[in-house]
Amino acid sequence: MSVAAPATEAGEDRPVPPVVGTTSRLRRSHFLMALASLGLAVYLTHGLWRQPYTHVIADNVGDQAFFEWVLAYGTHLLRHGGDPFFTTMMNTPLGVNLAANTSITVYAILFAPLTVLAGPQVTFVTVLTLNMAAAAFAWYLFLGKFVARNRASAALGGLFCGFAPGFVAHANGHLNWSSGWIAPVVLWALLRLRQEGRWLRNGVVLGALLAVGFSIAAEGLFFVALAGGVFLIAWSVPRATRAEARAALPTVLAGLGVTAVVAGVLLAYPLYMHFTGPQTFGGTGFNQRHYAEDIASYFAYSDRTIAAWAGLTNDLAPNPTEQTSFFGLPLMILVVAAWLLLWRRADAGRRSTLRALAVVGGVFMVLSFGPRLLIFGTETDIPLPYAILQRLPLFDSALPARFALVLVGVFGVILAMTADLLLDRETVPHPAHTSFAAAFAFALIPLFPLPLLTTVRTPEPKFIADGTWQRYVPAGGTITSLPFATNVAADGQRWQAYTMARGGPQFRIPDGYFLGPDTGGKKEKGRIGAVPRRTDWLFLRASLYGYVAQVTNWDRAQARADFQYWGIDAVFLTDEITGADGMLYRAAVELTATELLGQPERVDDVLVWRIRPGVDPIDR
Repeated sequence: MSVAAPATEAGEDRPVPPVVGTTSRLRRSHFLMALASLGLAVYLTHGLWRQPYTHVIADNVGDQAFFEWVLAYGTHLLRHGGDPFFTTMMNTPLGVNLAANTSITVYAILFAPLTVLAGPQVTFVTVLTLNMAAAAFAWYLFLGKFVARNRASAALGGLFCGFAPGFVAHANGHLNWSSGWIAPVVLWALLRLRQEGRWLRNGVVLGALLAVGFSIAAEGLFFVALAGGVFLIAWSVPRATRAEARAALPTVLAGLGVTAVVAGVLLAYPLYMHFTGPQTFGGTGFNQRHYAEDIASYFAYSDRTIAAWAGLTNDLAPNPTEQTSFFGLPLMILVVAAWLLLWRRADAGRRSTLRALAVVGGVFMVLSFGPRLLIFGTETDIPLPYAILQRLPLFDSALPARFALVLVGVFGVILAMTADLLLDRETVPHPAHTSFAAAFAFALIPLFPLPLLTTVRTPEPKFIADGTWQRYVPAGGTITSLPFATNVAADGQRWQAYTMARGGPQFRIPDGYFLGPDTGGKKEKGRIGAVPRRTDWLFLRASLYGYVAQVTNWDRAQARADFQYWGIDAVFLTDEITGADGMLYRAAVELTATELLGQPERVDDVLVWRIRPGVDPIDR
């Protein structure tokens, strides 16, 4: 089966004619595409490359800290052993279910040598850059294999898919969602399942790929599997391709059986931990109605595009990282016109493919709208299919707006097919060439991405970097930076990550930025971070709002109980505190801590308060 047209032989997985030219020309094409993809990826991330240790992605400080922590945890696993999918290093004493979070385990292990050598900060920007480059290159190879005869057409589609507005938006801190290469690689393996006599090998390969994809981007893998299933069903129903689909069905089913066994074995424990392990939860920690795509967003432009730089901005997304469609009106018109052009010139087999692409695009567009229709920021009373689907497993933990990312692949295929048709000058008259070339430029140039915004963050204190903290905390003990680590104040999580990457004695931290259960446990919906207690909220409120509470002995009694619950041996305060939108109110935190705990000790470049569990703070 082919994306572009029905196969000519039962065992053939490449129906399109081979690219004209020598092997050396093909290799040169691959090299140039790889170079262009890597160059664009470095261009987008150069703000981090300039100073990875003190620069941070401005629009998503918390997620970058989380992924740096996960990368460092990979080195901890290799040195000390442990469970890749559960840890009490963070959110002590309860721990964190990493299988229910985006733990990117494969990256954490694969890049562990780099993390040890250069730190998780460098590993983070390395993985982010390679993700973007690999996505464009993988789509280029996929399109060249199954869709386009001309390498220029495949390159156009590949660059669009790799650097589409939605994926550039997710490059703001998401090492999982920026792994856009997973989709073409998995789809490639899926399409190869129909090869006769190779169902065992192909099934094993696809099963292994699913296991890798689950460990990197489980939500994205779910979307790919769902889109692949919808496409295959829609492609198989029309009369023109029904016989071919029926003939391939036994081989495909055999391959899928092997895939299920291999993936089931490799993912048995991760899936067990994900659904029934400790500290798991139901649903997601985010409001699905809030993270739904506005219908107008498909025709708007994202923040990091030339169009937005020119003034075509909007406020349609919940945050800059979730600008998942934002194709712009010209591209939406171009895709419809291109699809109609392809349909008019297609035979029955190719029309089956075009129809299947339209079905996938339509289904996922509707899913991206969420439970209720949003129009220009206003939620209507019009219910949508997701209102029912959100009660089902997997759908209950997905964010609807992200379903729009599937349309990136759909649009990329249509653009590549159209470019391939237009480059065949014997098929399309010259005026059409000129018109569509102008339309391509008008639609795609405004989407050209701008570099990711970066800002500065608090440098690692010498108290942590030099190991001075070990004088205050026994190995395996608990210490925390003030305020306690969370998504909007993640410094404390970073200090632990950098310590894990260096090796040697380690400490635990309370709280942290992760997804976990609410107070009711597994049957409750998830929440961001730990359930707050009186003491951690006291410090977080001071840091976020500059509010200095009137501390009483009741507060001190609560703090004694909280510190004993966490097993904290010491707390410390750095000279600056990084927040989600800049530096936080450090002076308010110091005043609050001094009022609660007494005078601190100045050690290296931090203020330190020793804590005797069950004793401190003492009533006044």
